[in-house]
Amino acid sequence: MTMDEQIRILCVDDEENVLRSLKRIFLDADYDILTATSGEEGLEILGRADPVHIIISDYRMPGMNGVDFLRKVYRSRPDTIRIVLSGYADTVAIIEAINLGHIYKFIPKPWNDDELKVAIANALDRYLIRQKNIQLTRELEEKNRELQKINDNLETLVARRTSDLSMQNRILTCSQNILDSLPVAVIGIDPDGQIVQCNRLGAELFSGANGGVLGTDRRGSLSEKINCCIEYVAENGALCLRISENGDTFRVKGVHMKNSGQEGVILVFDREEGNGNCP
Repeated sequence: MTMDEQIRILCVDDEENVLRSLKRIFLDADYDILTATSGEEGLEILGRADPVHIIISDYRMPGMNGVDFLRKVYRSRPDTIRIVLSGYADTVAIIEAINLGHIYKFIPKPWNDDELKVAIANALDRYLIRQKNIQLTRELEEKNRELQKINDNLETLVARRTSDLSMQNRILTCSQNILDSLPVAVIGIDPDGQIVQCNRLGAELFSGANGGVLGTDRRGSLSEKINCCIEYVAENGALCLRISENGDTFRVKGVHMKNSGQEGVILVFDREEGNGNCP
C-alpha cells in the first residue's frame, strides 16, 4: 500500500444502527467506509471494491454467519485484516472464528470507541508490514533470479574461456612440437634483442656451457657472427648465406617479421655436411 492510497474498511452487520455507529466512529479519519447488512452482500462488495484493507464483521448474522463469511474472504483475500464483533461471550465461537476465519482480533459488543480505533490502527500497521514483507520478498526473489542468471552466465563464460585456454595451450604445444620436430635450428629475437623462441635443435646448437638461451639477451648468448646476421635482417628485411658455427657449416636464412602487432627477427640454421667458411 502506498502512502497516498486511501484506507478502505468494510463493515458487515445485520443491524443498521451498528453500521451507523461504526461509520460515526471514523468520521474524523480519512477512511473509505463500506457497509453491508449480510455476508452475501459483503462478498458482492468485495467483488467490485479493490483493495479492501480491513473487514469488521458481526459474528452472528442470519444466513451466512461471520465465520463462514470471513472464511470465504480469507480464501480470496488472505492479506485483508479480519476483525470480528460479537455480543456473545462464547469461547467455542471465538476459537472457531479465529481458526476458520483466520481472525486478527475478536472485539466484544458493546465496544469501546477508543479501543476500537486503536485496534484498527494496529491492524493497519500489521497490513502495511505484511505488504512491505511481500514486496521485499518479491524483490529478493527477483534479485536472486538476476544473481542466478549472472552466475549461470559467468559459469558459461568461465567454461568457454577455460575451453579456449585449453585449446590455445594445445595449439601452442602442437606448434612447439612442430618446431622441435623440424630438422633445422630456429631462433626468434624480439626488437629488444631478447631470444623469445628456440626449438630443440636451436637449444642444442646455442646453449653450450651457458645453459638455455630462451629468454636471454642475444648479445650475450649468441656469437658475433649470428648477431651480425640478426642486425642485417633487422635492417634489410631478409638474409640467406652460409656460416660456420661450432665447427659445423650452416645455411642461414633470416626474415624480419612484422605481423599482427608482433615484430622480430627469425633465423633458420640448416646444417650442411662437411666444413665451410663464411663467404
